[in-house]
Amino acid sequence: MTPQAVVFDIGNVLIEWQPERFFDGIIGADRRRAMFAAVDLHAMNDRVDSGETFRDVITETAQATPEWRDEIMLWHDRWLDMASPAIDHSVRLMAALQSRGVPVFSLTNFGIQTYDLAATRYPFLRQFDRDFISGHLGIIKPNPTIYATVEQTSGIPPQALLFTDDRAENIAAAAKRGWQTHHFTDPQGWADRLVSAGLLTKDDAQ
Repeated sequence: MTPQAVVFDIGNVLIEWQPERFFDGIIGADRRRAMFAAVDLHAMNDRVDSGETFRDVITETAQATPEWRDEIMLWHDRWLDMASPAIDHSVRLMAALQSRGVPVFSLTNFGIQTYDLAATRYPFLRQFDRDFISGHLGIIKPNPTIYATVEQTSGIPPQALLFTDDRAENIAAAAKRGWQTHHFTDPQGWADRLVSAGLLTKDDAQ
């Protein structure tokens, strides 16, 4: 079936998201490894993505771990530097789909305040035809309820949705519901999939 809508994850699909790389550049790889071993920073970020207040969650975590307080606060104070840069080819693919009249949705684990912050740097985040942002929904991928919300809100059957995400578990959850899926590893592979799906020409997908 030709997809009726294309669903994009954002982190590592449209915008690079590599906190470890960021901290390697600030405090060095050895200290970064020690910090990530001492503090579950990805679980902290999941709380933000689930809808808790960005500043409150980071501050609470920093205060609970005083030996890493200053470093943890960088997650808040320099968040835009972590969520960087845009993956330009993917952004072009999003625009090309929309120029051909293909609806494009976001389906992303993203906090309420962090999404607004990211949109100040990346205006394309305000250009989706529909937004499914975990912080607003109070559910994060791969919870099946978030996929059901896309289906119910859009009115598009699962088999007519084409979804890309960099995380295998998120792809598996969508595939289990009957979605068409593409495990994102690089933008060229995603471009090729959009061409093979009949949504873009090779020229469109450059």
